[in-house]
Parts: sequence; structure tokens; C-alpha cells
Amino acid sequence: MRASSTLHEQTDTSIPQPRSPRNRTSDEEYRRQTRELLERLRTVGRDDPQRERICHRLIELHIPVVRRIARQYRNRGESEEDLRQVAMVGLMQAIRDFNPDYGKEFISYALPMMTGEVKRHFRDRTWAIRVPRKHQEKRSELNRATATFTQENGRTPTVAEIAKMLEMSVEDTIELIAASTAYSALSLDVPYGADEEEKTLGDTIGQNDEDLESVVDRAALRPALAALAPRERRILLLRFAGNKTQAQIAELVGLSQMHVSRTLSATLRKLRAELLGDV
Repeated sequence: MRASSTLHEQTDTSIPQPRSPRNRTSDEEYRRQTRELLERLRTVGRDDPQRERICHRLIELHIPVVRRIARQYRNRGESEEDLRQVAMVGLMQAIRDFNPDYGKEFISYALPMMTGEVKRHFRDRTWAIRVPRKHQEKRSELNRATATFTQENGRTPTVAEIAKMLEMSVEDTIELIAASTAYSALSLDVPYGADEEEKTLGDTIGQNDEDLESVVDRAALRPALAALAPRERRILLLRFAGNKTQAQIAELVGLSQMHVSRTLSATLRKLRAELLGDV
């Protein structure tokens, strides 16, 4: 259920109706309404039906703030609607935990709760690969420093220059830059190339070449085959290169099928011993 769901049709005239602040007068009215709602919230029990209505009034009163926070963090790979829901979680936590006895305004307590919840969402949920928290938190500083340097100097900074701006060692800076690339990942289904042929990024990934893995065996087998008697070599090639059956080979070389079978077995043992160095 969304936190910003429709208020209950049943109303309580003793509960202040929320209004969004637009000027100094409305700001004062907002603070008055917030204080009254929070005081009422303290006086009702957890099972009292009024409690939910009061919470909904507080949420409705702060929806403009929730929307402003979501707009501030949009265009970072997350939809604005999702960010509103995340900020709403922080607002509900603030309503639950706020203690008016501390003497602070509610908004000064709720605002860090909402923005903190959004930042935690980006830190914990939006990275394609899990990286150390210190790198997640430094990524925004890295982006700002790089953008500022590029704008002022007309070129991208070197690693050493970035390290100086961030007051980090060159080794830690290199690690930070590498970790920052893990924030988002391209799908292997992304189209690749400018030609009309349908090709994806996944099509460019190499695979194990079985022929390459057998190069050494082939090179060692060549002299062993050359050392075989002509009939043995012919029978062997007909069987494994020509895919002939033993009956077909027998007919081609003028031998019985049993003779062909014995010749194949003896030839294979000889080759195996040659390749393993048992001769």
C-alpha cells in the first residue's frame, strides 16, 4: 500500500486540515498544523483509529517536500515515482520517531531522514556490483571534482590531479575510479555496431576455442601418424576422418571386419604409447 494513499472518508473536525506552505504566513500555519498534529499523535493510543488519520494528515502536509527531494535526485537511473516512495519511507520513520520535547521543528528532523533514505537507496540498491561503502560515498565527490576541473581547464584531469583534489593517494584514487565504473552495467542485449546486421554486445564476447586447445595434441600426433604403416594409417583415417564404419572399411581395404577391428585397436594403442612417451 502506498504511503500517500487516499485519506479515510471519515473526517475529524478537531484534526487540523493540512495546507502546503507558500509564504511566511503559510509557513507559520504549516508549523502550527504540524505541531498540533504531532501533539494529537502523542495523545492517542496505537490502536486508536484516529492515529492512522493523523499520520495521513502529516504525510499529506509534507508531500511537497517529498516531491522536491525526488526531483532533486532524478535523472540518476531511478524513476521519480520510485524516489518519492523511498523518501516517503523516511517521512514515515520521522513521524514515528520524532520527539517534540527536544524543542526542534519537525521539518529539521524529517528532512535529513528523507534525504538519508534516498541516499541509502542509491548506495545499497542501484549499484550493479557491490563495492566498498567508502567508494560508494566518494563517487559523488569524484564526479564533482572531475566535472569542475574539466570545465575550468578544458580537459579531463589526470589521476594524480584527481588524487590531489580529493586528498587521496594515487593508489586509492585508481581504486576509486575503477569501483565507480561498477555503478551501472550495460546489458549484453544492447545493439552493437553501426551496420544493419542485428548484433548485440553479447555477440562480441569471446568463447573457448576447442580447436586452439587441441593444437598441441595435433602437433604431437602428426609425426606419430607418419610413423605408422600405410595400411594402419589408411584404416585409421577412414575411421576417424572419413567417418566410415568398420564394415565399410573392410570392404574398401579388402579385409574382414574383425581384422579391421583388431588393426584399429592395435594402432590406437601404439599412438597412445607414442604420445605418452611409453615407448
